[in-house]
Amino acid sequence: MAFPLIDTLRRVDEHRPSLPGEHWLTFAAGLAMLYWASRRMRRGGGTGAALAGLGLIARAASGRDGPLARLRGLPRLPYRAPGTGRTR
Repeated sequence: MAFPLIDTLRRVDEHRPSLPGEHWLTFAAGLAMLYWASRRMRRGGGTGAALAGLGLIARAASGRDGPLARLRGLPRLPYRAPGTGRTR
């Protein structure tokens, strides 16, 4: 455990109840940060806001209730090698 604070926050996040539509709110906040950053880029600022916005969008997609998290629970289909009909 190189980063005990991050590990602690991750454990707390896993055990808390999620809000309905939480990933949509996170996605909207990420888009708002990207929009705000695009306005600030002309004056030399906004790089940190752009990175934060991209992080929020990634969290919305891969978080506990996001679309990628739902795909993790689906059963996997067996891989068939093309042309052979055999599965691995």
